[in-house]
Amino acid sequence: MSLTATPQMVNQAKKRKTSAWGDSLRALPWLLPTLVLIAAVVLYPAYLMIRTSFFKYNAMGIQRSPDPVGLENYIGRGGALTFPGVPIERILINTVVWVVVVVFVTLLISLLIAQFLNKPFRGRKLLRLFVILPWACSVVMTTTVFRYGLQQETGLFNRFLVDVGILDRAVAWTKDPTAAFWIAVFVAVYVSLPFTTYTILAGLQSVSKDVLEAAHVDGANAVQRYWSIVLPLLRPSIAVAALINIINVFNSLPILRILQETPGYHTGHITTTLMYEYQTALGPGVSSALSVLNFLFCLVIIAIYLAIVQPTKEVA
Repeated sequence: MSLTATPQMVNQAKKRKTSAWGDSLRALPWLLPTLVLIAAVVLYPAYLMIRTSFFKYNAMGIQRSPDPVGLENYIGRGGALTFPGVPIERILINTVVWVVVVVFVTLLISLLIAQFLNKPFRGRKLLRLFVILPWACSVVMTTTVFRYGLQQETGLFNRFLVDVGILDRAVAWTKDPTAAFWIAVFVAVYVSLPFTTYTILAGLQSVSKDVLEAAHVDGANAVQRYWSIVLPLLRPSIAVAALINIINVFNSLPILRILQETPGYHTGHITTTLMYEYQTALGPGVSSALSVLNFLFCLVIIAIYLAIVQPTKEVA
């Protein structure tokens, strides 16, 4: 038995399509301010960044020639990836380490803290307020505290490490690019914990206690219940926290800029801080080229994460 479309069915389909277009047009005036804002704040600056990356500028930001230079700002003799004296391979590795380590460690510690804060105990509300303090404070202020605390002669942290015998003498942590990089990793994790913890805590509070009790009655132990029930139900919360952390980590310029006291091109950079070194020394052309590459790099990391985690996958 074959099904054929009757004229009435065709007319109804056309009416539904026309109605959908009508609904979209009626919603357009309400969406227009948001669309204009997105175009002005996101799309137009992105267009300017891409366009600038194909023209040559001097360090003062003055365009040298009206003609585009192709990929010279990317891979030319003085390009973003090929500029002499820049340890670009190490900087690219630093960028991957910066994103992966900060996001992974933040998620792992936040899972533990959120699980603890979800337990009923006296003083839980007060402790939750203390957890949010690093998020409430300015990132610049928090990083500055760590910078001055790590000064070789007068830093409080240095003096403490010497007094308790961990160090024989004070160390100039922020003057060594590699040491300053790992301190920046620690600070980035520290300032990212509150938001991530509260996001996961909100997901934990949505887990039904009845489901956990039923699993307990069926013989599942605490580890099995957490791994098979709680963690899959936390997938959307973890996905949101991870994605926002990935974006924030790429934009954590103040942390690295404040803690790195070594000038020039060195092994403590990531691509984000290198952009500003290029901006000062080479002008906006090369800096914009690296910005485009950085944006694509961020998209690749997010795509890999989404492909692995699959946050929209249904929980069985």
